[in-house]
Amino acid sequence: MPTSPLRIVFAGTPEFAAASLQALLDAKADNHYELVGVYTQPDRPAGRGQKLVQSPVKQLAIANDIPVFQPLNFKLDEDKAQLAALDADLMIVAAYGIILPKVVLDTPKFGCINVHASLLPRWRGAAPIHRALMAGDIETGITIMQMDVGLDTGAMLLKAHCDIKPSDTSATLHDRLAVLGGSALINALEKFKEGTLVPEQQDDSVTCYAAKLTKQEGDVNWSQSAELIERQIRGLSPWPVAYTNSLAGIMKIHAAQIATVSDDSFSPGEILVVSKEGIIVATGQGSLLISEVQFAGGKRMKIQDALNGKHKAALEIGQCLGLTEQTL
Repeated sequence: MPTSPLRIVFAGTPEFAAASLQALLDAKADNHYELVGVYTQPDRPAGRGQKLVQSPVKQLAIANDIPVFQPLNFKLDEDKAQLAALDADLMIVAAYGIILPKVVLDTPKFGCINVHASLLPRWRGAAPIHRALMAGDIETGITIMQMDVGLDTGAMLLKAHCDIKPSDTSATLHDRLAVLGGSALINALEKFKEGTLVPEQQDDSVTCYAAKLTKQEGDVNWSQSAELIERQIRGLSPWPVAYTNSLAGIMKIHAAQIATVSDDSFSPGEILVVSKEGIIVATGQGSLLISEVQFAGGKRMKIQDALNGKHKAALEIGQCLGLTEQTL
């Protein structure tokens, strides 16, 4: 292992990655790391004005005077040469969003390591946080892994565990895992410098894939159980958000919980109870209390506010959600 300061290149894009970059910045003075460059995705247009927006990682790098590189991919020879010129010992990748070819993985002296938001080999892929919630997992975590050409298939170097709370959404779980990812990364780097990291191969027979989310996955099937739908709502919050058809058009569902009202004589999707706490809706098994919704062109709001507005008729007892065929 190197005795001089580690020359590190960091690659990441969203807030999750920025938490790991911040952990590196906080620890580099005491642990002799040298951040020689940051890679992030190109600036993207966003908002109504479609102005170019810098990624959270880029903003943090600029604020700390770290050189930033934004190749569209690594197909161009000049991009590969630029990375090689940085003479990095190690490349750290966290939610970068660009597939790294073998030539890039092999460029740093000690290769590339990844901060992945699951306990591998469970939930390889793009959306591990959401998939863990939707599957009803009670635990997840961070895996620091050695990258190879496969999709999250490399050897595991270190794991940090995190309980999933019954109230967690993908947003709350994301924030905890982002912090945990930063601390796990620093722990792994310390062990790396000590020479105590022991790679562990993944068991491919027990893996599962966390496919990228689509908006269509938010469409609620009321014939499913209340438990499955409740997990769907939490797992897809804040994006892409669960939704259903209603008398007033598409209704996004931002918050819900299992209710106690249950009667097999009701049709799935039928509104059974209306109160200031929410509407209780029948499902294929059990019922669900929906407390926060959003209609097209409007803001997220409590059910009480919706009942006082123009969408009241869509929330009356006896109305059946999910029947009208409409699109987002």
